[in-house]
Amino acid sequence: MRDARSGRTADSGTMEASDPDQDDVIVNGLRTDDGQNRVARNGALGAKTLIDTPYSLTVIDESDIRRRQATSIGQIFANDPSVYSAAPAGTTNWWGTQIRGLDVRSYYVDDVPMLLYWGGDFPLEPIESVNALKGLTGFMYGFGSPGGVISYRTKRPTDKPMLATDLGYRTDSVFYARVDAGGPVTQDGALGYRLNLGGEKGTTYSRAGVNRYVGSLALDYRISPDLHWYATGTYEDSDLRHEPFTIYWDELQGNVLPRVTYDYDKLNIANSYYRTKTLAVATGLDWAVAADWSVRLTYGYTSKLHHSNKAFVYLDNPAGDYTGYAYNFAELDRYHFAQALVQGDVTTGPVRHEVVAGVAFQASFSDFGINDYYWGHDFDGNLYRDQPFRVTRAIRFSTDGSPTQDQQRALFLSDTLHLGEQWQVMLGARYTHYTLLDRDGDPQTDSSYRANKVSPTVALIFKPAPYVTLYTSYVEAMEPGSRVAGQYANAGEVLKPTVSKQYEAGVKYEHGRLSLTSAAFQVERANTIDRIVNGARWLTQDGLTRYRGVEAIARYRVTNDVRIGAGVVHLDPRIRNVSAGNEDLLGNRPQGTANWQATGNVEYFPSVIPGLSLHGAVRHTGAMPTSDANTLYLPGYTTANAGFQYQMLVASRKVTVTGNVNNLTNVKYWTLTNVGEGINGALGIRVDW
Repeated sequence: MRDARSGRTADSGTMEASDPDQDDVIVNGLRTDDGQNRVARNGALGAKTLIDTPYSLTVIDESDIRRRQATSIGQIFANDPSVYSAAPAGTTNWWGTQIRGLDVRSYYVDDVPMLLYWGGDFPLEPIESVNALKGLTGFMYGFGSPGGVISYRTKRPTDKPMLATDLGYRTDSVFYARVDAGGPVTQDGALGYRLNLGGEKGTTYSRAGVNRYVGSLALDYRISPDLHWYATGTYEDSDLRHEPFTIYWDELQGNVLPRVTYDYDKLNIANSYYRTKTLAVATGLDWAVAADWSVRLTYGYTSKLHHSNKAFVYLDNPAGDYTGYAYNFAELDRYHFAQALVQGDVTTGPVRHEVVAGVAFQASFSDFGINDYYWGHDFDGNLYRDQPFRVTRAIRFSTDGSPTQDQQRALFLSDTLHLGEQWQVMLGARYTHYTLLDRDGDPQTDSSYRANKVSPTVALIFKPAPYVTLYTSYVEAMEPGSRVAGQYANAGEVLKPTVSKQYEAGVKYEHGRLSLTSAAFQVERANTIDRIVNGARWLTQDGLTRYRGVEAIARYRVTNDVRIGAGVVHLDPRIRNVSAGNEDLLGNRPQGTANWQATGNVEYFPSVIPGLSLHGAVRHTGAMPTSDANTLYLPGYTTANAGFQYQMLVASRKVTVTGNVNNLTNVKYWTLTNVGEGINGALGIRVDW
């Protein structure tokens, strides 16, 4: 369980062997403590139980990540059909993550925003949980994409001393090592710490070279029983070499795809690389001012530095010929974030009010080296032949030339009215003043780069029983315009802010052996479209895209030793309201959206072998168009994963051996941006000292 005031990991007493404070006892069985009382923080919504949150939300904790040895967003959310990543493990996540068919552009680390929607995922060694909040999040987080939010929570100090070490191997020849330590620093236990160090080096299944190091530190100081200070910090240095090409389908002639190949040695430039330095720090105060009222103050800073010598190819024909481009650039993305949030309960007559109010400030800075970036047609080749090209020109990684700055100032207030035991009404609004600044830090003179917007949210909740929630909700959000990438004629241009709307109705059930979440939704979003003008490719905002869909995820505990799960999402997205010249796109599906995605999984704890657990999963991804024109489709595919975990006591120390195989049958497939993830495996050993 979580100490609500200190934020530390307390002794839970559950059967989950990955709990750092658990006694050294090996017990078979499924965890039963992740039900209706689990609480998650979601921006301005504050801390709320999952079952009473009128939006769809998936939480993946550290134990699940470690059991499946996940290394990417796609692997983390493999059992959630609504979350999809086109980026295989061991590649740069280049605009690869979607929620409900919409690109994810909003990422948070310990409540602090971070630009992670291209150029790589966040390191998982220091992570306690990863949340996917689906749909519009304008009230909770301010400006952001309507696809949803992916938020990371780093590990916190523990009440008891703990030390764990991990050693492992991933195919073809990647070796990793990790240390996780925590506990009280002072004799009275007022100051606690959590330290994580890790690194990996070697060659992945896709022949990419990995060289990555990460470190994190979390501190927690109990100033008084009702007031505590916390601080977290994570730093990662990553050098990913000769990864497979990122693929574009725009120039492919006809509607026949090249044959998929997993001969990865032929799918890269030998001296290409993508290097990043990632930093995320946060600090704050949690103050329980009264029995039912709390104040949370947060300040955070995040940054990510990109150095790219990355290769892209446009496929030309079904024979596998391609036109190759090298993309060299440097970019530094930074965020400053501050927020004060008050949460509490007050009663007026028969109505209990659950109130959340606050103020927030956010400033983002992106420095792109427009003077030194390079996007050039450097090579040609074929998918089935060796590529001899090497980058020999001098590359200068300067971030000067094209700074982009913006600021958000926000006020937010919500009131959840409890009308008896069964009915709740949630009313909320967030006022955001958004300003895009020029290179000198002054507001842009063009009024289109300034916006004052109230983002409302309304929800009606009915609880026929404590473990059942029926809800309907409406929310609006404003999305800042993204900067146009280097392959477009209007590279560096920042597109204007747009407004999106979402309608959702759903049900949540968490009782006994069954856990179920289901929702029907509609999202209306301004759409970006490629336009060819005088032979040049421009990225424009040209109309409206409507996303309609239904999703359902269920888990059922068949016995104390067996649990099964399944999920499905059906999407019906359509392009609407296109401008003159783009009428042929009207009614089409937007690029990269599958009508159907489905998952199934099973966990088995054989009672005859104490400490052993087995798990398996299957995922189907439906066919998707490679462009808004819908002239070419990538076929659907189904992959399967399997793994085990075995816990034992060796010299009174808990030892855990974990192994996994991904894409068990080596299914060959294309994604929107990459060749698929071939069969690969991992094996690791963890010792809790």
